[in-house]
Amino acid sequence: MRTIRFEKYYSSQERLKSIYDQTARRLPMRTDGAAEFTEWQAEARVRLRTLLGLERMASCPMKPVQLESVDRERYRREKWLIQTEPEVWMPFYVLVPHAIRGLGPAPVMIATHGHRGAGKLSVAGLDEIPAVKAAIEKYGYDYGRVFCEAGYVVFCPDARGFGERREFYFGARTNENELDEEFFLESSCAILNQKAIALGLTLAGMWTWDLMRLIDYISTRPDCDPARVGCAGLSGGGLQLLWLGAFEERVRCMVISGNFFGFRDSIIHQARCSCSYVPRLCEYFDAADLAALHAPRPLLIESGTEDVLSGPRGLANAREQVALARAGYRVLGAEDRLEHHVFAGPHRWDGAQTPAFLRRWLAGPGSATE
Repeated sequence: MRTIRFEKYYSSQERLKSIYDQTARRLPMRTDGAAEFTEWQAEARVRLRTLLGLERMASCPMKPVQLESVDRERYRREKWLIQTEPEVWMPFYVLVPHAIRGLGPAPVMIATHGHRGAGKLSVAGLDEIPAVKAAIEKYGYDYGRVFCEAGYVVFCPDARGFGERREFYFGARTNENELDEEFFLESSCAILNQKAIALGLTLAGMWTWDLMRLIDYISTRPDCDPARVGCAGLSGGGLQLLWLGAFEERVRCMVISGNFFGFRDSIIHQARCSCSYVPRLCEYFDAADLAALHAPRPLLIESGTEDVLSGPRGLANAREQVALARAGYRVLGAEDRLEHHVFAGPHRWDGAQTPAFLRRWLAGPGSATE
């Protein structure tokens, strides 16, 4: 006999949920009036900045380097590298539509990725690799390429722990396994977050900082209009944007897909990747509070009716959070700037309402958010 069967397991799960119910959301949004709400936003940003460890991030020269340029039928794909912290480099693709040549600075989209898509490769539409092509087909992952073909200059970065930014550490498989397609899709975000937490940092803070530095770089490019920068991301890509939008007012509008759920159901009841966890986050905020920090900037949230990440109550969990966030937008007279698109299907990018949303708030005339 190699193992034994236990008749009962003594879990801590119910105790954790009880602690959540007793202590969660000690800094909820205040919606008594616009002044009270904006005062709360300022207080909440200070608290969130500390939780993420953003004040400990180190600035440095970006030193941008172009690594390649490839012409496709409808766009040019450039590969770039910038330094976001000392000795920390972020590779990213820039997709530049041929149609914008000679027309002046164009509107910009930052397309962030989640898990299981080989980082930036999937959102940039590099489907020559069978495993990446399968991820694109499963999750609708090539939305960056779609944005480019619609006329936006698109930036597709690797987040820390993904793609060319994976960590190879003692006990892990090495890059000798790159020809293993499953390994190629994997990430090291979990172990990276654990190491960061031990140093008083978080992976969420690192992600947020890197995207801020990417916007710094975008502002230097003559083909990009820094006053018209939008973002969109699925799953972990949506989570990156939930953090970013809480701070970054240079982002004009955002689309968050497949990652907007109440924390009790989604990260306490369920087991999620370690990259979804920030120490003491639940003590102060829920997802709705983070979304309210985006207000009054336009935000489109899309939810699948069968998205398993929403937890045991399904779509009700997402709807509750949208309703709470909407109260913050309403108090600023910006209720029409928070949209919730529900589509029939599982955890994937849908994008049915995204083109109209972006035309209204990013690309079209008279689309200022002020």
